[in-house]
Order: sequence, then C-alpha cells, then structure tokens
Amino acid sequence: MERRELFSSLGFSRKRVQESIIRPPYFFDRSAFYKECVNCEGKCAKVCEEQIISIMEDKTPKLTFEESGCTYCDECALACDFGVLDLQYKSKIEAKIKIDMLQCLSWQKTMCFSCKDVCLDDSIEFLGLFRPEILYEKCTNCGLCVGVCPTNAIKVEGL
Repeated sequence: MERRELFSSLGFSRKRVQESIIRPPYFFDRSAFYKECVNCEGKCAKVCEEQIISIMEDKTPKLTFEESGCTYCDECALACDFGVLDLQYKSKIEAKIKIDMLQCLSWQKTMCFSCKDVCLDDSIEFLGLFRPEILYEKCTNCGLCVGVCPTNAIKVEGL
C-alpha cells in the first residue's frame, strides 16, 4: 500500500480545488488560446505524457495537477499547429504553489516527505524534519508535489 492510499483509507479526501485556469508553460499571448484553440482538436492534451492537460468546453487547454505535474517535456508545444504553444516561450508555469500548514502532516509533527521526494527542482526545504517551505526562487510551479500530498495540503493558485 502506498502512503497516499494509506491516508485516503483513513478518510483524507483527494479532491482538489483549483481556483483559476492554469495554462501550459509555452505561451506568449493569453488571448491566443481563445482565438486559435477553437480550430484545434486538442493535440496538446493528447500528447501530454503526464496527462495533466485537459481541454475545456471553450476548447482551450488547462493544467490540472491532481495526479501528476508538468515535466516540461515540450511535447505540447511541439504538437501545437497554431502557434499558441511554442518552445521559444518556454517559462515557469504561471501559478504559485503553497503549503497549507494546518493540513500538512509535517507541520503537525508527523514525518512526511511526499512533496520533497517528488520535487525535481529541490525547491522544498524542511526546517529540521517537520516544517516544509517552498523555495520560490527554485520552484518552477510544475505541480508534481500537489498530487502526492496525502492530505491535500499543497494548493495551486493561478497568477
């Protein structure tokens, strides 16, 4: 049994609330989503290896971090035939990752390193064993830490 399955069996919900629409990290002009994506078949979502891109009713892509995060593999930008997503505009995801201290197991003195273990950028630092903090200067907002948190203490806010 994995750690997150254990906590889920204890009654912790895996539902997440995402306040705003978070776009893939390869765009320059936000309005291009509404102008060009209506002509597309959602190729970016089909090629996403982490399956975090979903196509909304208005045919524009958004990122959801419930199960995984962005590895910046470039596949969505390469698949975009309309120039909305382009490698030349690769940047951090326009979001901010936050840890809710009241929901975080480590902040409640229970050892848990789920978020730190999965962080590819080494941007989560623990003070001692119990107080994780996000180092925003290193964080790419990839969201990999969000889906592995057993108590949903890690939130994503769009900018």
